[in-house]
Amino acid sequence: MQAIRDIVAANRRGEMRGIYSVCSAHPLVIEAAIEQAQKDGTAVLIEATANQVNQFGGYTGMKPADFVSFVARIAEGLSFPFERVMLGGDHLGPVCWQAEGADAAMAKSEDLIAAYVKAGFKKIHLDCSMPCAGDAVPLSDEVIAKRAAKLCAVAERTAKAEFGDSDVVYIIGTEVPPPGGADEEITTIEVTPPDRALVTLETHFKAFEEAHLPSVWTRVIGLVVQPGVEFDHTAVIDYVPEAATALKGLIAKVDNVVFEAHSTDYQAPQNYKALVRDHFAILKVGPQLTFALREALFALSYIEDAIIGADARSNLRDVCEEAMLRDPKNWQRFYDGTPERQALYRRYSYSDRIRYYWPQRDVAAAVDKMFANLDAVSIPLPLISQFMPAEYASVRRGELRAEAKELVKAKIRQVTETYAEACNGNSG
Repeated sequence: MQAIRDIVAANRRGEMRGIYSVCSAHPLVIEAAIEQAQKDGTAVLIEATANQVNQFGGYTGMKPADFVSFVARIAEGLSFPFERVMLGGDHLGPVCWQAEGADAAMAKSEDLIAAYVKAGFKKIHLDCSMPCAGDAVPLSDEVIAKRAAKLCAVAERTAKAEFGDSDVVYIIGTEVPPPGGADEEITTIEVTPPDRALVTLETHFKAFEEAHLPSVWTRVIGLVVQPGVEFDHTAVIDYVPEAATALKGLIAKVDNVVFEAHSTDYQAPQNYKALVRDHFAILKVGPQLTFALREALFALSYIEDAIIGADARSNLRDVCEEAMLRDPKNWQRFYDGTPERQALYRRYSYSDRIRYYWPQRDVAAAVDKMFANLDAVSIPLPLISQFMPAEYASVRRGELRAEAKELVKAKIRQVTETYAEACNGNSG
C-alpha cells in the first residue's frame, strides 16, 4: 500500500493530494469508478463494509474472497491492471454482532479481520466504537482502543502467515457518523475537538504498545474524525473550513496520519478541495454513488415509458416499490413520518436505502429487461435531453454512446469526477 502512504505523506506536506474511497458493491458503480481511474491514470480505492461483506456473506452474499474476485473480474473486463486496485475494509469490528456479548462479538470480529486480510484487503478500518450486549455505555476510550489493537494483532498475524510480511495500513477513530447518513433531520453537526482527536490517537498508541505492536503504528495512516459534514434524507450540511481550523492544526503536531472523512456525499465541488487542503485526505463516498445510479435508472425508465409499449415495459419503478414494501427491513426503521413521506424517502432519500434492493432477483430482472428494451431501439436524443441533460451534452459532443449502461455509468462518473478533481492535485 505504498501508493496510499505516498498520498498521505504528500498531503501532510501541504500538497493538494488525496484519495477518495468508493464504498459500494454495485457492479456498475465499481465499473464506473475503474473507468474514472483509467481516465485519470490513477489507482482506485474500493472498500467493502462489514455489513456488505463478511465471513457469513453479508447482505451482498459475498465473503471477502468473493468480493476480491468480483472486483478483479470487473477490472479484467476493462483491461485495468488489478495491481492498481486498492481494497479496503470499512467499519471492521463488532458492528454486525452488537446484540451478542463482547467475547462472542469480538471472536467473530477476529474471524472477520482474518478473512479480509487473507483475501488481500490492505486498508483496514479498525472500528470497535460500538457497544456489545452487556457493555457499559458509552464505551471508554481504553476499551475501544484495546479491542482495536486486538484486531490489529490478528490482521498482522494473518498477513505474515499468508504473504510472509505485512504492508497493511490501518485507520482508527471513534468519531464515526452513522453509515449511510443521519436517520433524522439535522441542521448542525459538531466538528471533532482537537483534544478529543488527540486522546483517540494517544489511547490507541498506548494500546498498540501494550499489544506489542509499536512497529505497526507507522502504518496507522488515518484518523476518522467529524469535519462537520453530514446529510439526512433531504438536506446536506456543508463543510465550513473555518469551523475545522483548530482540528486541521492537529496534523502538524502528530506523525504519519491524515484525517479520514466519512459521509462526505453530496458536498459542493469546492468543499472537496477545501477538505483535501485541510488534511481530510481520505474521502469516503457511498450513497451518492448509488443515488446517481438510481437517478439514471429511473430516468431511463421514464424514457422506456415513452417509447416502449405498455405490455413490454420493465415497470422498473413499480417493481422497486413492490420489493421495498414486501421486504421493509432495510428502510422501515430509518424512514418515519406519514405514508406519503415514507414513499418519497423510499425513492428519493439521500440515504438511498433503495440500494439494498438492486441485487434482488425481480429488481435485477427489471433492470435487465429495461436495458434490453432500450438497447433494441435507438433512444431518441430529445428524450435523453429531457431526462438526462448532462449526458445528452456528452452524447452530442461525441464523447458518450447513447446506450443504456453507458448513460448510467456516465451519471455515476459525475460523482467520481468531482472527487477526482479534488484529490488529484487540482487546486483550481
